[in-house]
Amino acid sequence: MCDSCDCSQTGNSVTIKRPGQAVSGSGSAGHHHHPHQGSPRRERIVEVREAVLGKNDGIAAHNRVFFNKQRIVALNLVSSPGSGKTTILEKTIRELRDEIPMAVIEGDQQTMLDAERIDATGVPVVQVNTGAGCHLDADMVHQALHQMELVENSLLFIENVGNLVCPAMFDLGEAAKVVIISVTEGEDKPLKYPAMFDAADICLINKTDLLPHLDFDVSRCREYAMRVNHHLEFFEISARTGEGMGAWLEWLRGQRVQG
Repeated sequence: MCDSCDCSQTGNSVTIKRPGQAVSGSGSAGHHHHPHQGSPRRERIVEVREAVLGKNDGIAAHNRVFFNKQRIVALNLVSSPGSGKTTILEKTIRELRDEIPMAVIEGDQQTMLDAERIDATGVPVVQVNTGAGCHLDADMVHQALHQMELVENSLLFIENVGNLVCPAMFDLGEAAKVVIISVTEGEDKPLKYPAMFDAADICLINKTDLLPHLDFDVSRCREYAMRVNHHLEFFEISARTGEGMGAWLEWLRGQRVQG
């Protein structure tokens, strides 16, 4: 499926489990039954991509109907590796857990490390390990939902695999995509990965406590992102110190009210 990764290869194993649970299922989830045969023509690649995305969109629509019926606001958190997604989630959960029911789906290629970190906060969490796959898809999320007991009028955070390319193409049924960039990355990331920033609704600029030690220009990063998507809403935060988190938390409270 993905021209830039190995996620289309046959035999890629996906596992979905809760912390402390034995593996309940493995094998392909979603789009992994579409191997490339040799060096197919570009037309064949496009045909396979359209079929895969079409199937994914159908399952995403099913997920979205479920979320809407249950008044669950699902947020798809996307970024490159090391941006601080899990730390942001930990901080967010600890600030809001007495106000709002929350749950998390964790996406990584391997390990239960992030799910264990979220489990320590006391909210329900399921880990999806994608194997060679570089993103979550709607079917993986659908399968994960079957292992969760979600509360009505709640927030569901879906932490995607660290990757700024493929996750942009796959609707999971979420209410919004939240793209996270840290100030330790290049401020030109929005121009280098425009599809992701175009697909996003919210942009979190994280690790602002490190700005005095870096040459990162926040205003220039925001300008580049706005060139790609002038509807983006920004929050400048430090998950480590809590600086700027108040506005982000208030936005989350508002989403739940609207849901």
